[in-house]
Amino acid sequence: MTLNPIIQPLEAINEKVGQAISWLTLGVVLLTFLVVVLRYGFDIGWIWMQELVTYMYAWIFMLAAGYTLKHEGHVRVDIFYRQFNPRRQAWVNLLGSLFLLFPMFIFIAWISFDYVLTSWRISEASGEAGGLAFVYLLKTSLFIMPLLVLLQGTALILHSIEVLLGKPADDSADKNQQQRPQESTF
Repeated sequence: MTLNPIIQPLEAINEKVGQAISWLTLGVVLLTFLVVVLRYGFDIGWIWMQELVTYMYAWIFMLAAGYTLKHEGHVRVDIFYRQFNPRRQAWVNLLGSLFLLFPMFIFIAWISFDYVLTSWRISEASGEAGGLAFVYLLKTSLFIMPLLVLLQGTALILHSIEVLLGKPADDSADKNQQQRPQESTF
C-alpha cells in the first residue's frame, strides 16, 4: 500500500495556494510603484493604499509558508543533512516534523485562535483615518498559515514513513529537486 493517495491531495492544496499567492508579489510591486509616483510626483497619499501593500506582503509570507516547505525553500542548517542517504534524511524529516514543526505550529494556531476570533467579532478595522476596514482578514492569516504548514508537515511525515518502509519514492520529490536552482560554490 502506498501513501501517495493521501500525500498528493495534501501537497496539492499548498501548491495551489502558493501559486495563487505568488501573484500578490506582482501586486506589491505595482502598488508600491503607484504609491511612490503618487506621493512624490503628485503629492497624493492614501493610507489605505499603503496598508494594502503591507497586507499583501504579509499574505505572501504567511500563506505561502506551506508551499515553501513543500519545495524545501525554508532556511535549513544543512551541515550534515545533504550528505545523508534518503533513509537518514527521512528520519530527520520525520523526527523534525513530529518534535519541532508540529508542536510549534500547533502552538501558533492555538495561541492565535482567540486573537483572530476577537478581531472578527468586532470587525476590526484600521486605527488610521482612511485605513482599510478589514484588519480581521489580515489577522486570519495568523490562523491559516499554521494550518497550511501542518498539512504540508503531514505530507512530509507520510512521505518519510514511505521512505523508511522502503516504498519507492514518487517522482514529485525528484521533480522538486530538479527544478531547484543549483547552489553555487565559491
